[in-house]
Amino acid sequence: MAQITAALVKELREKTGAGMMDCKKALNEAEGDIEGAIDWLRKKGLSAAAKKSGRVTAEGLVGVAQADKKAAMVEVNAETDFVARNEHFQNFVSEVANAALSVGDDLEKLKAAVLKSGRTVADELTHLIATIGENMSIRRAHVLSVPSGVVATYVHSAVSPGLGKIGVLAAVEAPTASEAMEDLGRRIGMHVAATRPAALDVDSVDPQALERERAVLVEQAKASGKPDAIIEKMVDGRIRKFYEEVVLLEQVWVHDGESRVRKIVEKAGAKLTGFDRFQLGEGIEKEENDFAAEVAKAAGN
Repeated sequence: MAQITAALVKELREKTGAGMMDCKKALNEAEGDIEGAIDWLRKKGLSAAAKKSGRVTAEGLVGVAQADKKAAMVEVNAETDFVARNEHFQNFVSEVANAALSVGDDLEKLKAAVLKSGRTVADELTHLIATIGENMSIRRAHVLSVPSGVVATYVHSAVSPGLGKIGVLAAVEAPTASEAMEDLGRRIGMHVAATRPAALDVDSVDPQALERERAVLVEQAKASGKPDAIIEKMVDGRIRKFYEEVVLLEQVWVHDGESRVRKIVEKAGAKLTGFDRFQLGEGIEKEENDFAAEVAKAAGN
């Protein structure tokens, strides 16, 4: 029987895009012959993943998972919204989110984590691509934790528990992980899903974004023709308004329309130490297909 070396498995993976375990099995079946192993994978439909790797993946699901004083969030993309309704895909996203709770949000470590199937996350993804027939990718992950209190999760328009198109983590430090703190964190998550804040507090605002905003406001104020001292006060006032729009703790609480988030958290005897918001496909440039042009091309016109 031919010796199946790690180098041989690696070579087959690079040629086919199939998972490591599938490559090992194929090489065993083909007694170490690369071409025979490729044919075996093709017959099983397991080498299809490599052919799909260039397709745009802007659909899929955001998944969250929660543990004691910790929570994780991942975004797994696919080509079409149809896949998000696939039970196998949903299970995979949930498993990846739970894996992130254990290994953290470094994508390479996450892809190397072993799932219930015995495959790594990366190999399970390759297997899923071959099975479902669409390109998929694990785009990002984030894990938040607190020394005491809760990291609450919220999923907007969930298609299944912990799975949807918008996910939020909210790290709420408090003396205990009470139901009240969990509820506060969930309500903060709802607020973040709706308002899309860019920073937790004023000190966390991107300095470059602040400078760009200030430059625009200065030019607008100068157009009023008012003295420099007045212009400076006008700009300061508008910067405060800018903070109220983009800083979570300075925003108006969506649940009552008047309180500041900062005051709501303080009144609860808690401290908001972090948050994150994933919206499915944000920042991914989607392909715009002209269906009429495609039909005309197929018809030879």
